[in-house]
Amino acid sequence: MTRDAVAGAPARSRRLDGRRVVSALLFIPLLYVIIRYMPPMAFFGLVAVASLLAVREFYTLSFNPSERSTATWLGLALTAVLLSSFQWPEVLPLGLVLFLSIAAVMGLRLLAPRSPADGLSETTVLVFGVLYIGLTMGHLLWMRGLPDGVFLIFFVALVTWAGDTGAYYAGIAFGQTKLAPVISPNKTLEGLIGGCLLAVAAAVAARYSFLPVFTAAEAVCLGILLTLAGLAGDLSESMLKRSAGVKDSGALIPGHGGVLDRLDSLLFTAPTYYYYMTLVKG
Repeated sequence: MTRDAVAGAPARSRRLDGRRVVSALLFIPLLYVIIRYMPPMAFFGLVAVASLLAVREFYTLSFNPSERSTATWLGLALTAVLLSSFQWPEVLPLGLVLFLSIAAVMGLRLLAPRSPADGLSETTVLVFGVLYIGLTMGHLLWMRGLPDGVFLIFFVALVTWAGDTGAYYAGIAFGQTKLAPVISPNKTLEGLIGGCLLAVAAAVAARYSFLPVFTAAEAVCLGILLTLAGLAGDLSESMLKRSAGVKDSGALIPGHGGVLDRLDSLLFTAPTYYYYMTLVKG
């Protein structure tokens, strides 16, 4: 969706950022090659690296420098174990990993020399970071194991990117009606409509080119559904960034900010799409 490039500025006042297009042209072919032609471990490695970078950015937003080091390392380790439970559920049952994660976080807090006054907020943030990113991204690993999993992943990535891109450029060109002015002043109804239109076009094109498991009507519905899910993910991260008083979660990806900025929509679209495929499509 449209980014908080200039907080509070009208959408039309922002300039087109060509770096977004360049970044997309570089990452999309790379993603396709990894998903389509490389073994499953390569995809697991991609998901793990992206998730760990996003978790690190999340803790940078959330923790004070004095408490960041140990908590960050524990959060990274727990995220890696959680993702491994998605990849190898017969070795690491998800319920066991979640229980051990809670126990580890509480153990860290019990052994910390600091006052217990901030114990609730610190433990909540630490656990939430693992679940917010690790649990949601893990659905991509589950999706990889479904029939046509390679194409399902590329579908959700393509439609999510199309929804984000359509919303960004439509918001710049036509944006007038604010969607969430307190959380993200640059997001507009016109941008959302543009995102839905481009996402629907991408979904229909994918249906006719490589994923005929959907009907044309399903492709249209999925384009709209995933755009709305992506908007929820984008607004959720915008709320977190606004609470931390920052514009971007990082600066690793030119034109996009940090890894978490790039993944925010996918954190919601991937689980939504996975459960559509397993519960609705069966």
